[in-house]
Amino acid sequence: MDIAALLLVCGAIFSIATLQSNLSRTERRIARVERKLDLVLDHLGLHEELPRGDEIAGLLREGRKVQAIKVYREVTGAGLVEAKEAVERMA
Repeated sequence: MDIAALLLVCGAIFSIATLQSNLSRTERRIARVERKLDLVLDHLGLHEELPRGDEIAGLLREGRKVQAIKVYREVTGAGLVEAKEAVERMA
């Protein structure tokens, strides 16, 4: 019984590691596609209009960078690091 439980735990650990590897690979592929899409949009002179962009710019002018990052995250669903970098580019 102990060997069966051990094998089950090992199998679960292996499955989780494989899943994490696949997710990591997928995230890298998505990031590459996003970079390529950004290059195409830049080449065509198209820019995605940011909803509530005026509000974010106003918060930056007032020196409320943290609040601007929060609004950016709400609007885009971006992570903290991505939102911080985007807001800093806007400043």
